Amino acid sequence: MLSGRVAIVTGGSSGIGEATALTLARAGAKVAVAARREPQLNAIVSQLASEGHEAIAHCTDVTELSQVEELAEATKERFGRIDILVNNAGTMPTSPMTEGRISDWKDMVDVNVNGVLHGVGAVLPAMLEQGTGHIVMIGSIAGRRPFRGGTVYAATKFAVRALSWGLHLELGAEHGIRVTDIQPGQVATELYDAVPEGSFKDAWDQAWEGKRRLKPQDIADTVLFAVSSPEHVAVSEILIRPLDQPG
Repeated sequence: MLSGRVAIVTGGSSGIGEATALTLARAGAKVAVAARREPQLNAIVSQLASEGHEAIAHCTDVTELSQVEELAEATKERFGRIDILVNNAGTMPTSPMTEGRISDWKDMVDVNVNGVLHGVGAVLPAMLEQGTGHIVMIGSIAGRRPFRGGTVYAATKFAVRALSWGLHLELGAEHGIRVTDIQPGQVATELYDAVPEGSFKDAWDQAWEGKRRLKPQDIADTVLFAVSSPEHVAVSEILIRPLDQPG
């Protein structure tokens, strides 16, 4: 399905990123898996190698532009091109504005916005030269509506949504580069580990007790659908949420 194509997946050491890297590789793509946790990356690459797939691990902090540029360079050097970027790295330390945890706000902007921009900037030269490419953003339902305690997180995902549409306008018809913003609802991943302990987290856990969340594989399958669509098709946005999520 993706034979001959090369993908980069950020935030690839667990959750949605890990599932996406495995899914794209098993669909025939050569994959560069990037994140800060090198042992987990190496384990994923070893698993793919044992299945006969080509992949490389690259320890990367997306908040550092130089590291993301090195990731793109290493991918192109190893595989010769870059066809797909899955901008998945993200953080969500829910932070009510009244608590004034400004460092959390800045961290979310650094990872969720600047990290995304670094990824786009790093792969664009290769994609422009090729005249083809696909940039996938892992946005959020929060990019459509904020939630209590997640105001800054939602703001970062609104930014991703605006960036995705703007990139489509600038890169689509003229340069052959497609952009997809995938907007999950609740997914059972480590993202929620960043939610601080306390009354807010207790209420959150209680609200989801006994309810079904999405699985990382659900999002990976959605990514595969987008990137395997015909070249003339622009899958601009996909909103995917659990059936048990009311809003």
